[in-house]
Amino acid sequence: MANTTDIIIPDLGGAESVEVIEILVSEGDTVNVDDSLVTLESDKASMEVPAAVGGVIQAITVSVGDTVSEGDVIGKLEVVEAQAADNNEAAEVETTQPSAPADDTAPSTAPEPENKPEPAKSAAPPRSQSASTSPTAHISDESIKKAHASPGVRRYAREHGANLSLISGNGPKGRILKEDVTEFIKRAMEGASSNYGAAGAVTGGAGIPPLPDVDFSRFGEVERVEMGRINKLSAQNLHRAWLNLPMVTHHDEGDITEMEAFRKELKAAHKEGEPKVTGLAFQMKALVQSLKAFPKLNSSLSNDGQALFYKKYFHIGIAVDTPNGLVVPVFRDVDQKSIMELAEEMADVSSRARAKKLKPDEMQGASMTISSLGGIGGTSFSPIINPPEVAILGISRAKMQPVWNGSEFIPRLICPFSLTYDHRVVDGADAARFMAHYTETVGDIRRLLL
Repeated sequence: MANTTDIIIPDLGGAESVEVIEILVSEGDTVNVDDSLVTLESDKASMEVPAAVGGVIQAITVSVGDTVSEGDVIGKLEVVEAQAADNNEAAEVETTQPSAPADDTAPSTAPEPENKPEPAKSAAPPRSQSASTSPTAHISDESIKKAHASPGVRRYAREHGANLSLISGNGPKGRILKEDVTEFIKRAMEGASSNYGAAGAVTGGAGIPPLPDVDFSRFGEVERVEMGRINKLSAQNLHRAWLNLPMVTHHDEGDITEMEAFRKELKAAHKEGEPKVTGLAFQMKALVQSLKAFPKLNSSLSNDGQALFYKKYFHIGIAVDTPNGLVVPVFRDVDQKSIMELAEEMADVSSRARAKKLKPDEMQGASMTISSLGGIGGTSFSPIINPPEVAILGISRAKMQPVWNGSEFIPRLICPFSLTYDHRVVDGADAARFMAHYTETVGDIRRLLL
């Protein structure tokens, strides 16, 4: 016998209002369990929604460009009665299991109860209440909570510094929609809103005069290509971090001669099927050792700027360059994993990142991020911090250099490092000591055993 079941959007790792970018099936198509039905694109990655059971597609009720959230019904599937019964039984078992605790440090776009105070994990950049020049300093959490808007819209407004008390809603019964907030922000950035700042004008970063539009076609042939969603959101996040965080970059060098020699030994002994060990695995372990020694760099500043949250875990984010833009998958509990385990995980995550298969929760909750340009080139650079982290480590290309050992110059492989830190949390002496410890660790990998 046949039965009909709804096609429901599964857990999206806290993402909300995720855009549908591709419909992979049509009415009448036969699908098996785990066959992909639609492709979604969140703020940082794309994901495919699989079929929970096999059967025949009766209807797909969403279109490309629509937005969906966890639990939304996007169509109907005709399944045999036995499959439907198995699926229902599995769902009942799942609901009896205790839910996994949420990642307390990861930025999330999931709606929150109106009476719940804003946690320090917010993806909004940390800002001090005393920073009177901030365009959002005059906005109180209370005014956001009282606004006639959904929790998701309130969170969106909070993250982008929009005062909901100044926005007129165009939804049912005057409800404020996300589009209303976006339009308000646009007008504020253009200087059209006279109510955005506390003194009746746009202030702080938003008060910077916009660059003029240029008609490049006057100078020759041009082609306009729209930026991808990931590129656009990355640009917004980086711009917000640049305007809100006082960032300083400390440059240093480390002798990785012995580390690279050991890596080459592992490469020579590499067997088919084993993961390829890269220098980045050693760098991740060395970073964890330094974070243990200097816990202030494994912290986050509270939104009011009055306290630090010290993290007792060691999750390392790695910036990955993909054809669709920069993504930062997070490797959890690096302190508990071996070099070989990290190498295997990096191979898997890197391939899925380039295929846009990463889930949103796989890119949240980092203690600190590494941005490595060693495979490309450069002698140094100033990476931008990914809030709410307080530092980011940049790695440039290593090269052989003559080093004086007291009696002669000897060739050593020297790697440049660049540590950008939030100067509200980390001072220059902290950064110098941290990098001294880090370079000593990568210079003598035996320290990783301590």
